[in-house]
Amino acid sequence: MSLNFDFNEEQIMLEETVWRWASTWLEPQMEKLYEQDEMPPNLFKELGKLGVNGVAFEEEYGGAALGYVETLLVYETIGRVSNALAMSVGASQTLCFDNFRRNATNEQKKLILPKACNGEYIGCLGITEPNAGSDAMSMSTRAIKKGNKYIINGSKTFITNGPVADVMVFYAKTDPDKKSRGISTFFFFPKKTKGFYCEKIKKWGMRTSPTGLLTFEDMELPEENLIGGLNRGVAILTNGLCTERITLSGCSLGSQRACLELSIKYAKERIQFGKPIASFQMIQEKLANMYTGYISSKLMAYRAAAFCDALENKKGGKGTDLDRMAAAALLYCGEMGTKIAADAIQIHGGYGYCTEYPVSRHYLDQKLWDIGAGTSEIRRMIIARELMRDDFQSAR
Repeated sequence: MSLNFDFNEEQIMLEETVWRWASTWLEPQMEKLYEQDEMPPNLFKELGKLGVNGVAFEEEYGGAALGYVETLLVYETIGRVSNALAMSVGASQTLCFDNFRRNATNEQKKLILPKACNGEYIGCLGITEPNAGSDAMSMSTRAIKKGNKYIINGSKTFITNGPVADVMVFYAKTDPDKKSRGISTFFFFPKKTKGFYCEKIKKWGMRTSPTGLLTFEDMELPEENLIGGLNRGVAILTNGLCTERITLSGCSLGSQRACLELSIKYAKERIQFGKPIASFQMIQEKLANMYTGYISSKLMAYRAAAFCDALENKKGGKGTDLDRMAAAALLYCGEMGTKIAADAIQIHGGYGYCTEYPVSRHYLDQKLWDIGAGTSEIRRMIIARELMRDDFQSAR
């Protein structure tokens, strides 16, 4: 039995490339961007130049034809500088475009994916509604067929990239009488479509990652904008949530690593009572716990990503081991990330409370991972449900 968790040469090169870009191009902008709550306008085109927008996409569309381990690695590396922007990248490339790629027709993919890879298109995904959060299947957005068009009415909220998206994938009820079995998936171009409105939501964390409240008012979509077939939305949604939870764990991971490294550096430099605070046992305890939490989180997330890559059909959702592993990965990363960020602030003391210190951003951003992509409570429900399956064999 092999327990070698080292990255291969290609993965190491990928990490080094993204880190060199993040630390030299992105980091110098972050304090100002975070204060102004603005996304770098050319973020996705920069990532397109690096060739990391479509990490898991086929080469024919401009992708790298790699896997979810590499996708997770990219998000973690960006997250070392900006948890928020790592989330925006993940929302575009995994939640929107990868979900689209796995369910769209060849014609639809040729229309969208090349521009997703080169950074011309930014994507977003619409699931959550004002009255349908954890209970996503109770969504009320309607899509009514009239001739060769669908008429969309309803709203979505807390949509990452909503204010800046060029392409949106979203879910709507096409047959409400069938409840969860009457949901379908659509895509459209927000900036070019009448009857669509977006209001930017103000947040105290995850700044630079724009979030929107979206409204559909008699918005018309041609029937060819349906993805994956009529009333097939639940399977698309649940499969997408698994890869979402796994890869977005990288946002928290990168932030955890940054908090640890910044805290080690600060503790060695900060002199109190005539010696570095790193020499005090209470500070050492915090650093040791932060390191252990980060490594444990990393193993949970990459194990889930490797498991997903090993599956031929990548099927997730109820009744699958992937659903359990994905929920467990983000549950642990999210809660550990919140704790590690809080310890980092404590080590930095008053300076950690100042916006010029990056740990302040990481602290504000980490809390979302107890909430986003399904709350910690929902993740625990998923894990427990899968442990109770009749065919569950072992706690692997």
